[in-house]
Amino acid sequence: MRRILFLAALVPLVAGCMTSEIPETAPRGAQQTAAKTVDHDTLAFVQAACGGCHALEDNELSPNPHAPRWVDIANREELTEETMVSWLLDAHNYPEVMDFDLEPKQAQMVADYLMTLRTDDYKRMPD
Repeated sequence: MRRILFLAALVPLVAGCMTSEIPETAPRGAQQTAAKTVDHDTLAFVQAACGGCHALEDNELSPNPHAPRWVDIANREELTEETMVSWLLDAHNYPEVMDFDLEPKQAQMVADYLMTLRTDDYKRMPD
């Protein structure tokens, strides 16, 4: 619970540091995300809550080698926004290292961002 409170306090700080422009040299995933218009609060929350373990953009490796890249999760055929929100709201689904609870609004923010990573030309990086 303390972790969620810390993350909630961190979101406005991180959001204030962000710019609205993404340079043309940004990774493909960042350009796609910008094109699909993810708001700064969502991006800041996702980075603060999940970026310590997961790669949040395409062409990145996860900081924790056991944590799947989000682009790989987003491009699973069976995944929908609704199934992701449902999974996120049931903490019993989480691996032990993901020991935190999300409020419905937070779960929706994570799912919204995750769905921006879906692409028709997705190719999984080799392990």
